[in-house]
Parts: sequence; C-alpha cells; structure tokens
Amino acid sequence: METLMVDRVHGSLRLFMHRNAVFLCERLCAQFPAETNVQLLATCYLHNNQPYAAYHILKGKKLPESRYLFAMSCFRMNLLREAEEALCPVNEPNIEVPSGATGHYLLGVIYRYTGRVEAAAEQFVQALTLDPLLWAAYEELCILGVAEDANECFSEATALRLQQELTSTSNVEKSNFVNENRFLSSNVSASFGDSPKQIKQLHANTTAEVSGYPHVKSTALHMQNGAPSNLSQFDTPSPTSTQASGIAPPPLFRNMHAYQNTAGGNAPSKPKVNAPNLTLRRKYIDEAGLKKVSGRLFNQSSDSVPRRSARLSRDTTINSNSNISQFGGNGTDHSSVDGRYPEQEKSERVLSQDSKLAIGIRELMALLRTLGEGYRLSCLFKCQEALEVYRKLPEAQFNTGWVLCQVGKTYFELVNYLEADHFFELAHRLSPCTLEGMDIYSTVLYHLNEEMRLSYLAQDLVSIDRLSPQAWCAVGNCFALRKDHETALKNFQRAVQLDSRVAYAHTLCGHEYSALEDYENSIKLYRSALQVDERHYNAWYGLGVRNEEALEMMEKAIFADKKNPLPKYQKALILLGLQKYPDALDELERLKEIAPHESSMYALMGKIYKQLNILDKAVFCFGIALDLKPPAADVAIIKSAMEKVHLPDELMDDDDDDDEI
Repeated sequence: METLMVDRVHGSLRLFMHRNAVFLCERLCAQFPAETNVQLLATCYLHNNQPYAAYHILKGKKLPESRYLFAMSCFRMNLLREAEEALCPVNEPNIEVPSGATGHYLLGVIYRYTGRVEAAAEQFVQALTLDPLLWAAYEELCILGVAEDANECFSEATALRLQQELTSTSNVEKSNFVNENRFLSSNVSASFGDSPKQIKQLHANTTAEVSGYPHVKSTALHMQNGAPSNLSQFDTPSPTSTQASGIAPPPLFRNMHAYQNTAGGNAPSKPKVNAPNLTLRRKYIDEAGLKKVSGRLFNQSSDSVPRRSARLSRDTTINSNSNISQFGGNGTDHSSVDGRYPEQEKSERVLSQDSKLAIGIRELMALLRTLGEGYRLSCLFKCQEALEVYRKLPEAQFNTGWVLCQVGKTYFELVNYLEADHFFELAHRLSPCTLEGMDIYSTVLYHLNEEMRLSYLAQDLVSIDRLSPQAWCAVGNCFALRKDHETALKNFQRAVQLDSRVAYAHTLCGHEYSALEDYENSIKLYRSALQVDERHYNAWYGLGVRNEEALEMMEKAIFADKKNPLPKYQKALILLGLQKYPDALDELERLKEIAPHESSMYALMGKIYKQLNILDKAVFCFGIALDLKPPAADVAIIKSAMEKVHLPDELMDDDDDDDEI
C-alpha cells in the first residue's frame, strides 16, 4: 500500500495534479508517518504554493533533505534567518550544507539578500564547484560583479571532470543493474521451478494484496530485466500465447532462453514446468487457469474476444524482442548463458557511449562559455564586448527569447533605444510568454514616446500574468508617460508588493516620488533598491541627481522665505539620506529657533543621534517628541524608535525598511 501511494503521489506531481498529490500524501503520512514520507508531503505543499504548511510539518526535523525543504519553505515566506539556520546551524558549525550544490546556492541567495556579498559569492562558487552545470549560481556571481571568466568556469578541465563523474555514476548504476538482474532471475527461476500449483498460489497471493486493481501485477513478476521503475507495477500484462495467434512471448531475463519450439512458430501445447529455460509468462499457459486470468484482465472470455491479427501479434513480438535485445540479447547463439555480450562488442559499445558523452559535454560547455561570457560582460557594463560575444552564438541559440532580451538590455545600456526596441520586439514576438526583461522593454518604449505600443504591451503582459512585477512596471510606465504620476506610483508599488526583490520596481517608485516632489520617500525607495542590488546604478543615479536637485531647490525655498520651517526640515531629511549627519543636525538646530515645538523635528534629531551612536541624546530627543503630543500615528513610530535605541544598527535598518515599505 505504501509503495502504491508513493508512486501515485509522484505521478500526480509529474502531471501537475498538486491538490491530488497533497490529498494522497496526507493519507500516506497518516498511515505511514516516516520522515521520508513527511518530506514528500512537504514537497507537495511547496508545489501547491503552501510553504507555510511545509514549514509547520518540517520544523525540528534533522535529516538533510528535511532541512533543505524547511529552508526553502522559510525562504518562500521571507524568513531568511530561519532559512539560514536550517542550512547552516550556528551550534553545529561543521555540519554539511544539505542537498549539495543547490543547498549552497540557496544559502548564497540568503547571504546576498542580507547584504553579505563576500559570503554569498563563496557559496555560489562552492555550488559551481559541486555542479558546473548550475547556471543560476554563475548568473548570481555575474550580478554581484565577481564572476570569473566564463572560459575558466566552463573550461575543458571542468568538462573532463564532469565526464569522469558521469561515467563513474553510470558504471555504478550499470553494476547495480546487472547484480540486481542476476539476483532476481536466479531467485525467480528457483521459485518457479517446482510446480504449476506453486506458481498459481503465488499469483493469487500477490494479486490479493492489491484487491480492486486487477491490472496490478505481482512485484516478483513485474520487475522485468531488473528495471527499478515503480511504474512497471501498473503495466497491463501482454496477451498470452493463445491470444497472440500462437506466437510465444519473448523471454523476460537475460539468462532465460527462448522457447524450444518457437522457431517453427508454434508454442508447446502444454507447458513443461521443470524445463530449465521456462519463461515467467508461461505460467498463464496452464489451461485450467487461462480463462480465469484472461477474464479478470480483459473482462471477457478468451473465446469471445476478437483475436488480434497475425500482423499485430508479430509486430508486438518483434518490438518486445528488440527492447529485450537492448539489455541482454534476444536469445540467439551470440548470447552467453547469463546474457552478456561478447567482450569485444561490449567494449566497443562502451567506448561509443563514452565518446558520445564526451562530445555532448564539450558541446554544452562551449555553449555555456559563450552565454556566460556574454552575460558576465553585460553585467560589468562592457556592452560592446558583450554584443560581440553574443553574435558568436549559433542561430538556433541566438534566436531565443532569453538571448534576444539580453541583447536588447545591452543596447538599452548603450542608450541605443531603437536597436533595443528592435531586439525586445523580436524576443516578445518569438516568446510572447517570456516576462523577464519586459520591464526594461517598457522603459525603452517610454523613452521612445511610443504610447500606443506601450499600452498594448502593458495589456498583453497583464493578460499573461497579473501577478508578475514586470506587468505592473509596464502599466506604471504607461501612466508615467501620460504624466499621471500618482497612478503610475500605485502600479509600481503593486510591482514591489508582488516581488520586493525586484530592484528596478523600487527605483521606478523613487522616480515617481521625485516627480511628485516627495523627496523623502524618493530617497527611501532608492535605498530600498540598493539593498536588493547594490550595483543597481539606476538607483544610484536617481539618488545622486535627485538629491542635488532637491538640495538646490530647498536652498532657493529657504532663501525666499527664511521663516518657513518646512524647507529647512526637508533639507535636513535630504542630508540624512546622504548620511551627512552633522550637516543635518546643524539645519535642525536652526529650525529649532523658528519652530521649537515641532515633535517631528525632535524625532528626526533622535534618529540622527542614534546613527551617531550618541544614545543618551537620542533618548532625550525622542522623549521631547512624545511630550509635544504628536499625532497618534507618529506616537507609535516614535515609541518604537525609542525602544530600539539600544539595538544594533543592522536590526534597526531591517525594521526601518519594513516601516518604509
């Protein structure tokens, strides 16, 4: 029952029947609460977009696979600290990261999102060392700007090492296959060597275990050629010899010869149970049980069922024999007793397979070298060099959505919007459901003032996936082009809400805040973008340009009306964003002379003193701010800041980011 349920769960996952997989796996864990089954249930929950459920059932589990699944659940729920603790426990520093390369990759992503760039790079390098084909790890290294040359990462030496690993793995699997096949064939031969009565009894016992599933064959009978597949339990048995127009079925094991009389096309009228070369399916030839078996399997008696044509039976037999010959021959003279090929033919076959594997690995590594080098150069903003590398790709690879989008991004960085538009349009036409890079494409259309095409693109992306941040970035750019900055800001905020790890969405929000002259929130959003990706130059540009413009504007406002406290307060906020803390305090001291009873001013002074690590003055300023009876919404914020005065800066930054978003 357990094996059957596990197989059905895997089948449901393969066919994307996630709810069905969850239901069956919950029944499985209720009946057989082993940790491996709990891991399978957690996998079902993750596939069904229920990371919280996986988190609940895996909390406290210690097996490596459980720790990895728990970390993935935490990561999906944005619980990065718990995810890191699961992968790399503090109290067990020598424990290995679970799941090999993928575990190191996940840990690297966690380090990256928590601002530990060097540690993240180390994990990505380790992941690539364990699995040279883990492209996502190299991609992250390129984003961090620390990736090594692709010719070094995907070198010939790496290809040779990968070939050796795959060859050794293949040899182990082949050895296990042969040993299992010999063990099964010898045991089955011994088991069925006594009498037809024992065969019938075994068949009855095994089918009774899966009552209600007449098409399920016995475990001892379905493992043909030692193939370790669960799906073979559910194969319908082939027609017996009387149903196949007298043509005997092929042998099932290497060391079992063909029927003695099949050369003439006629099967023996009565099975010889004690014959050494008896095949497994001959157990159905027993005349007493034939009608019973065929009636159970085909719901009709053998006499009333229309017989298959001789051509169909002959084709079926030939196909079966050809499948068997792939593993151990078809019973002809060149096979030895245990089904082995002659040594010369076997060695030639192995050499042919190894050479094909070596060629395939070299070709794949060459492709990754070109793609990796082009992506690395584009991330370093060496755009012309990146374009030259991408042009070396074969036509079949170049004309794909991902490559065309990368070329379009490269032209975008070169401020060649016409060429960028051309390649983005080709990418969208060739792969209309590819969303990666479409936010940049919408910005290209924004710069080209293509309002109609931008509107069409936005509607198209929303119709494809309403929950993608790229779609709402396109909608926001559409409204920004119409100078409707408030509506544009709402759409960009929707993009941030859907995926807070998209740096460009934060930057676009910052641009709209600047357009609305809300420079305080503009600075906050630019800083949020830089926390996601510190190399995101769009945010650095916006932060620098907007601050200079804002400071210049505030100076003009202060000069025009020296008694107006608002420009001075805004100027102090801008200086705080630039981390010019002494200048900001000086501006607030001048503001205190004009408006000594402003609670927001004292709260801002307290925040600056906290950054300068002058904690007593920070507490004093927060206290004055509370005494001045600020609005109810500000009271909660000030109290929270006052309580967290003695917390480390990293924790304060995390809390501030949550408040800002």
